[in-house]
Amino acid sequence: MMPAYSKSRLLRVLALSALLLWAGGIAASTFRLPVAGETLRWIAIGLLLPVAVRMSSLTLWTFLAMMAGAELGVDLPHIAVKAHSLGELFLRLVSLLVAPLIFATITTGVAAHGQLRSIGRVAVKSVVYFEIVTTLGLIIGTVAMNISGAGWGLTLPAVEPAASVMAVQTWQQMILRMVPENIAQAVAQNEILQVAVFSLMFGCALALLPEQKRAPLITILQSLTDAMFQLTRIIMYLAPLAAGAALAYTIGGAGLAMLLPLGKLIVTFYTALAFLCLFVLVPILLLFRIPIRRFVAAAGEPAAIGFATTAASASLPLAMERMEEFGVPRWIVSFVIPIGFSFNMDGSSVYLSMAAVFTAQAAGIHLSVRDQITMLITLAIASKGVATVPRAVLIVLLATASSIHIPTAPVLMILGIDILMDMGRTAINVVGNCMASVVIARSERVLSDGWNH
Repeated sequence: MMPAYSKSRLLRVLALSALLLWAGGIAASTFRLPVAGETLRWIAIGLLLPVAVRMSSLTLWTFLAMMAGAELGVDLPHIAVKAHSLGELFLRLVSLLVAPLIFATITTGVAAHGQLRSIGRVAVKSVVYFEIVTTLGLIIGTVAMNISGAGWGLTLPAVEPAASVMAVQTWQQMILRMVPENIAQAVAQNEILQVAVFSLMFGCALALLPEQKRAPLITILQSLTDAMFQLTRIIMYLAPLAAGAALAYTIGGAGLAMLLPLGKLIVTFYTALAFLCLFVLVPILLLFRIPIRRFVAAAGEPAAIGFATTAASASLPLAMERMEEFGVPRWIVSFVIPIGFSFNMDGSSVYLSMAAVFTAQAAGIHLSVRDQITMLITLAIASKGVATVPRAVLIVLLATASSIHIPTAPVLMILGIDILMDMGRTAINVVGNCMASVVIARSERVLSDGWNH
């Protein structure tokens, strides 16, 4: 029998060889050797298969499925475009979990664990944290696009297409939108924020009841929570398949050629995201003495699902489960993460400010410092409470462009490559909200497993 260290070394060699072959396959295709490139890339996928089987990691399986899906989209696009239903099936299954899971976890967290007095303090900390990080994201995106200048010199369509643009929300409208008129309608429309607000109110009311009256309902809701987490584990077995199908459909339908015209914008965006991670998120983890490697391992799986599906709500149940396993109390997880998916969109904040400046550049408009500050304030307000669905931020971008008198035609130009940037911003949104729950728990001195010392 092969020793454990030898098996581990063999797996590392296979993984490294696969990555090198994959890079070689891309290089071969670049130098007009398509058959050699295709062969090398499929061999790389084959080498990663035993590594994924041995390690049994959802993140690795998702990554492998995305590689296979991308390759299928390039080599067999007519088959790849038919894979969209697999991704939609996964999103529907996850959507079934979100509302009952949020309702059960928030209600039991508030009512069963006596955290009624702590909720207000945690809410204030969360709002302050969300505002600081998203504002930094907006600033990073603005600076990155000013340095890059990716929008200058682009040719706009001759006629600007008509677009339905919503008005930027006032703070009164934001507050009204948080409160559901009908809880059944909020559940049916997957309005996470409204479900969370109702659950918080219901949990507070339940906590004020005498023990003998609230105990039976709390027991039922705790059983519902456990059942929802168990159902999450079952559904997540489909996550790699859904990830591969989503990427295959995207590339098979649009082709890699969509990268070329706006490639500089894509590179600028991912560079800005890397800057956000290295100079904002990592320092926050260090400041609160949170083990980075362990956190990355916990947040990696939900982030990978968010990246592949471009839907933050698809990763929400798994993100809640992983953060609870990390040591964050359930009542904080169930409060911070669902609220964060509406108010703490770190990746989307980078994208929004970048895309707004790009839009102005493509339209030949020079924004002064005052104009850009006005734009940032508008984005900071308009982006709050956006639904956690794919490409919802485009609605905010259109609204902002309209409010500061920038033509919307350049915004529509981004549509062709938006899916590629949506992957990155959704993944960072997921990571940012996982991190928010850990930071808040650490500040409350309730993060378990010894990380409060």
